[in-house]
Amino acid sequence: MSDFDGLKALVTGGASGIGRATAELLAARGAQVAVLDLDPSSVEKPLLAFRADVTDDASVREAVAAAVADLGGLDVVVNNAGIGAQGTVEDNDDAEWHRVLDVNVVGMVRVARAALPQLRESSHAAIVNTCSIAATAGLPQRALYSATKGAVYSLTLAMAADHVREGIRVNCVNPGTVDTPWVGRLLDAASDPAAERTALEARQPTGRLVSAAEVAGAVAYLASPLSGATTGTALAVDGGMQGLRLRPVSQ
Repeated sequence: MSDFDGLKALVTGGASGIGRATAELLAARGAQVAVLDLDPSSVEKPLLAFRADVTDDASVREAVAAAVADLGGLDVVVNNAGIGAQGTVEDNDDAEWHRVLDVNVVGMVRVARAALPQLRESSHAAIVNTCSIAATAGLPQRALYSATKGAVYSLTLAMAADHVREGIRVNCVNPGTVDTPWVGRLLDAASDPAAERTALEARQPTGRLVSAAEVAGAVAYLASPLSGATTGTALAVDGGMQGLRLRPVSQ
């Protein structure tokens, strides 16, 4: 497909995992793509790479401006940078709550705020936020992470309402458990990594983890000019975890 021909895209957290897969897919479908990341050293051409810390407004504004200058404009923003957190409401102190909220929620605000002036100049403007199944389903040991993703879901709807008349579409993807480096680190830290992986796979009706490429495909769908009538939508990429209730397999 070449539905992104002539479009300029920016992907945060684009050096690995979902962000990397998304940046590479958009480029393969014709977009010029800039990646923003804390460590963009692994990013290779044709992707452009810029260092940015989404918790630092000056860093974000500088990186977005540099990316726009090199790209020659901006049409698509993929707000993907984020971090994980484990535990109940008792398990993280105030500092950790503020840190994760700052990255996962306010970080998206900073990027969108810096990009909006350029997006308003685009004839096809789209923002896609990386949300999570944790925004719409209660998961154990994920209180802080779920709170941030619930905020991202609500933020997506509010942004969609605020900017629809400016021609800017805003949507989000809600992945289930994705086979990314972060999940890999969680598995490595478990007392029984194999059993933990089996449990994570079993809670998704497809019986396996979601791939980064599958999430990237959903992001591309929402960002594409072919989806020009889609805004304020959360697209689940969760192996059926949100909507399906399967009976146990008979032994």
